[in-house]
Amino acid sequence: MAQDPFVHPALFYRGTDEYIAGTVPFIAEGLAKGEPVAVAVPGPQLDLIRQSLGTSAAQVKLLDMTEEGRNPGRIIPGVLRAFADEHRGRVRIIGEPIWPDRSVVEYPACAQHEALINRAFAGRRATILCPYDTEGLSPTVLADAFRTHPTVIDTDGPRASASFAPDVVVATYNQPLVAPHDAECRMVDATSLGELRRCVKKFAAHAGLAPDRTTDLVLTVDELAANSVRHGGGIGTVYLWIEPDTLLCQVSDAGYIRNPLAGRVPALARQLGGRGLLLVNQLADLVRMHTTPTGTTVRVYFSLPRPRGPLLGGHTY
Repeated sequence: MAQDPFVHPALFYRGTDEYIAGTVPFIAEGLAKGEPVAVAVPGPQLDLIRQSLGTSAAQVKLLDMTEEGRNPGRIIPGVLRAFADEHRGRVRIIGEPIWPDRSVVEYPACAQHEALINRAFAGRRATILCPYDTEGLSPTVLADAFRTHPTVIDTDGPRASASFAPDVVVATYNQPLVAPHDAECRMVDATSLGELRRCVKKFAAHAGLAPDRTTDLVLTVDELAANSVRHGGGIGTVYLWIEPDTLLCQVSDAGYIRNPLAGRVPALARQLGGRGLLLVNQLADLVRMHTTPTGTTVRVYFSLPRPRGPLLGGHTY
C-alpha cells in the first residue's frame, strides 16, 4: 500500500528556545525546497517566528491563530485548506490551534479539529506541524495530542504515537449539550422562520451585542433553523440565553449529521447547497455540536464585550 503523502506531527515544546528550534528550521527547510509555507499561531509566537526568520518572513504567509482560528471549526476550511488549495504540489503549514488561554468550553472543538485534520487532508501533499506548549497545557490535552497526531516530536526527536486514534477523539468530544432551564425556548418550522429572526434580533439587542454581530447572529440562527426544517424532520427547538461574557443559541432537531467534516471543508464551486454549516462556522465565535442517530444539537457562541471565563491551562481538559 502506498504511503499517505500527508504528514501531521505534533511538536512538544517547552519555552521560547525549544519553540524556535522546532519551528524555524521546519520553515527554512520548506522554503529551501520551494514549498509554499504558512504559519498560523497565536500572536506572541507569531512575533517570535517573524523576528527569527528576518527577511525570509516575507516569503511566508503569517496568520494570528487567535483571530483566524478563534472558532476551531473555521480553521480547516478558512486557514489550512484555503492555503493548500491555492497551491500545486506539497505545502508546509504550522498550525497551533490549542494554547493555554483557550477556554475549557472551546477545547472539545479544538480536539475534534485536530483529529479531523487527518480526514480533511488524507491523500493530500501537505505537512502540518502542530506545536503544543508542554508547560502551559494540561496532561489531558497532551495525551489527546498523541491520539490526534501519528507522530510526536520533542527534544529526543520524532517518534510514532502508540495511541493514535483520531476517530476516538471525535467521538469522545461529541458531548451532549443541554440548555439551561431558564433559557428562552421556542419551536420553529417552515412557517415561523421570519418570527424567529425577529425574536433573535430583539434578544441580541437586549444582550448588548453590537449591530454587526447581531446581523451575523440572526443569519447564523436562521441557517441552523432552516437546516432543521429541511433535514431535521421539519421542526427544530431553538434556545437563547446569556452567560456573563457570551450570548448563546442552540438549535436541536431529529436529524443526524453523519459526515464529521460537515461545515469544516470548503464547498466545491459547483456544489448546490451544503454551505450552511460552513457559514455558521465562519460567523460564530465558537460552534459546538452533538449528533447521534436520534438527533442533533448545534450550539453557537457570540462573545459579549465582557471578560472571558476560566482558561484551559488550569482545568481538566
